[in-house]
Amino acid sequence: MPSTTSVRGRVGVMLPRDLPARDLIPYVRRAEQLGFDELWVVEDLGWRGGVAQAATALAVTDRITVGIGIMPAGARNVCFAAMELATLAQLHPGRVTAGIGHGMPGWMRDAGAWPASPLTLLKEYTTALRTLLRGEPGPAGGRYVRCEGVQLTELPDVVPPVVLGVRGPKSQAAAGEVADGLLLAEPATPAYIASSRLHLGPGATVVTYDAAAVDDDESAALDQVRPGLAAIGEPDWAAHLDPLPFAADLRAHRAASPDGAEFARTLPAEWVRTLAIAGTPAQAREAIAARHAAGATTVVLAPVGADALRSLESLARVLPAAVRG
Repeated sequence: MPSTTSVRGRVGVMLPRDLPARDLIPYVRRAEQLGFDELWVVEDLGWRGGVAQAATALAVTDRITVGIGIMPAGARNVCFAAMELATLAQLHPGRVTAGIGHGMPGWMRDAGAWPASPLTLLKEYTTALRTLLRGEPGPAGGRYVRCEGVQLTELPDVVPPVVLGVRGPKSQAAAGEVADGLLLAEPATPAYIASSRLHLGPGATVVTYDAAAVDDDESAALDQVRPGLAAIGEPDWAAHLDPLPFAADLRAHRAASPDGAEFARTLPAEWVRTLAIAGTPAQAREAIAARHAAGATTVVLAPVGADALRSLESLARVLPAAVRG
């Protein structure tokens, strides 16, 4: 019997970092037309800037929420980051979400922006950013952040929420203290979402990323999504895997694989079903619903495949027919 599971929470889609520039605006517009609630842009070192992508996406759409996930705290002075975000939110009320994080340690070291205490910087930065976005004078200077007395004159009617894109328990606890919620990078399995939710209050936002592929043939979808899992066996992803019953076996599988590509290609199908949102439209809806049930407020699908626009159309099949354009 076919599944009757429907998607009731918010569903977003990621703007691929390697999408050709000529396809960026068509992709964004089509994501809104198809009925996605949110579009998330990434800011990976050497690729595209998050604020510029978000500004473009907001300017060519009318409804969809645009999130930046993430802006590394060490990359921008907090006063100027607040000005950028306040301007976006002023021009596009209620449609902006800001993700802040440590950034990948290797990238941030390469850029000369990795602090001695990443957690201290993140807490100071987030506190100052949210204070400035509310129109209040900047807080007293700390170890890293100096903005005491700075005050924005151009303020949005709707203050954009600030979520922290972090993995470890100490950083996630900080999100519960100083932010509006969490952004969980892929893979965001229900077990990982539930364990991360413990660090937050009941009303907090939890945005999740997952590699995703949808096809009428489940095997084809699983094969398509595998390259999106190539990195998850590396040490930086340990927190994502720890809640899983097969975590030790997965690490052993990665150790026995010559590289990430072979690791992903030979993952057992059952693991792929857990680690990604992949399968038939009905199976993908069930995977999304499980993430909402575990505490996600928005589930963001990261398309995998060479043709991002085609993948976008396929992923939209998980949305209720009433919202699909």
